[in-house]
Amino acid sequence: MRILMLSWEYPPRIVGGISRVVYDLAQKLGEKGNEVHVVTCMDKNTKEFEKDKNVYVHRVYTVGPDTKGDFLKQTLHMNFALTEKAVEVMDHIGKFDIIHAHDWLVAFAAKTLKHAYKIPMVATIHATEHGRNNGIHTDMQKYIHDSEWWLTYEAWKVICNSQYMQNEITNIWGLPRAKSQIIFNGVDIHKFDGIQRDMEFRRKYAMDHEKIVFFVGRMVREKGVHVLIDAIPKICQHYNDVKFVFAGKGPELDSLKARAWATGYAHKTLFTGYISDEDLLKLYKCVDIAVFPSLYEPFGIVALEGMIADVPTVVSQAGGLGEIINHGYDGMKAYTGNSNSLADCVLELLFNSNEKNAEIRSHAMQKVHDLYNWDKIAEQTYNVYKEVVEEAKLINWENTELKNGVKELNDKKVIHTVVENTTESNKKSAKKSSAKTEKLQKIG
Repeated sequence: MRILMLSWEYPPRIVGGISRVVYDLAQKLGEKGNEVHVVTCMDKNTKEFEKDKNVYVHRVYTVGPDTKGDFLKQTLHMNFALTEKAVEVMDHIGKFDIIHAHDWLVAFAAKTLKHAYKIPMVATIHATEHGRNNGIHTDMQKYIHDSEWWLTYEAWKVICNSQYMQNEITNIWGLPRAKSQIIFNGVDIHKFDGIQRDMEFRRKYAMDHEKIVFFVGRMVREKGVHVLIDAIPKICQHYNDVKFVFAGKGPELDSLKARAWATGYAHKTLFTGYISDEDLLKLYKCVDIAVFPSLYEPFGIVALEGMIADVPTVVSQAGGLGEIINHGYDGMKAYTGNSNSLADCVLELLFNSNEKNAEIRSHAMQKVHDLYNWDKIAEQTYNVYKEVVEEAKLINWENTELKNGVKELNDKKVIHTVVENTTESNKKSAKKSSAKTEKLQKIG
């Protein structure tokens, strides 16, 4: 099957979680024999076109008229560029069988290509503006919210990554449940193969006798970092030999550092800022507990990374995170936004015997292999594609209004009349020219 994916991010461009999902899904579909093309945005040191293992990647420049920092205008310019590139690609290789749009940011391009080329389109909603902001409060949020609805309306099928997300898009947009399909996100189950605990590397973050409680993610409110910071005093009062390491950057980084100082336990915290993928993998193998206390999380790939890294993992009940972990069996689950509950979960793991934590890690590892591997996810996604493509063959894609309008023009012989008038005019001109020639000949 020839597949077109539209996404505003694809590695090495990583803005949020979409990039890794698109990469892993596209690569696995390509590995299974499909011809996968991703049209996405340029980033530093990237090529306009490359064959990335099993995927053809086409990147666009999104520079246009000065948008003066207007995000919505920038998004429109990006969609124009994505559309232009997709048209160029199809001019060379022919039509795609299906379009897969990832989130509202590419909605305009997806809709345009769908209708212009009569190609069925599916969409994945990775998160919603309503969920991120606990409602719609500004004009920009309403614009994004409406664009998300528009994308789901235009999509033949809507893929969502958790039961929570299916409920959310059903409730906020009135989307028929039969139009949506739950397909989990996944993680590379071989991500940590060959990576061992490096004590010398670990000493950059904590002393040997200290247990490391680890968070990685964007420093924004929805990730709940402040909830973990507020839990630090209680944890330290009961378990002193612990260090809290926060990896990631974001607009709230400075305020979160200040919050840590305000607890009186800043000496127990370390904010790394940006961390490379290589160091992140090594750090995961050095930590003792991974904590993800999100306030809003449609799915939560970070939890899977903790589980596949063989680290006991604590999550909040928010969204899809709460569906991943079975409390006390393959991880721990705290009440969303509740620092006291989060502290209790961390303390239980700190005081658990090695055997108990090993059992939790084993159950978590098995769950990831069974439910969240990309082979299974790619197969489920391909089945959605196949179903949509077959249904699309039964649909009349004709624009009847346009067809009837052209027929009306032909019936009125408007084009004919123009041609006939032009012909008569040419005949008259020819006669005049001939008469002039004869007159000139006689004069001569």
